[in-house]
Amino acid sequence: MRKSFSALDISASVIRSRVREGDLCIDATAGRGNDTAFLCSLVGSSGRVIAFDIQKEAVDSTSALIESRGYSDIAQIIHGSHTDMDKYAEPESVSCITFNFGWLPGGDHSIHTEKETSIEAVKKALGLIRPGGLISMILYYGRDTGFEEKDELLKFVKTIDSSIFTVITAEFSNRPNCPPIPVFIIKE
Repeated sequence: MRKSFSALDISASVIRSRVREGDLCIDATAGRGNDTAFLCSLVGSSGRVIAFDIQKEAVDSTSALIESRGYSDIAQIIHGSHTDMDKYAEPESVSCITFNFGWLPGGDHSIHTEKETSIEAVKKALGLIRPGGLISMILYYGRDTGFEEKDELLKFVKTIDSSIFTVITAEFSNRPNCPPIPVFIIKE
């Protein structure tokens, strides 16, 4: 049986088209470390990836994956909020910032991203992204969490200045339940 095409497949394809060796990237929601490792593979030894997560379990998981893949010299993993990303990068210096909004895969669903801090972090990301750079967001929602955050994030991205950024929202039209929603913000 063939694996179905996912939001992560779409995101990886778009990210791969924008990130180059030597770039600076941010994984704003490190989770299990998969995006951090993916970004490290793209920026190479001359690049840098900064990853954030507020959950110790996520930081430990990301650190272990990064070490196992040999990316320890490329990645910096911060146990802290993505709202602090502007303390670690200069304005217009970042090629790609990834967000996976929702909860830690395999973790406690009662711990999840919140609309206020998520929107604050995206606003900061807009200032950090370089011309030609990309913000990739995947909105996970469902069960008892995430609907309000999803709605507020989708409302917010519609207000982003179209003379500077292009925003693309890609929804799965025929998937049951609450399929993740990829959103891409490209700085012109």
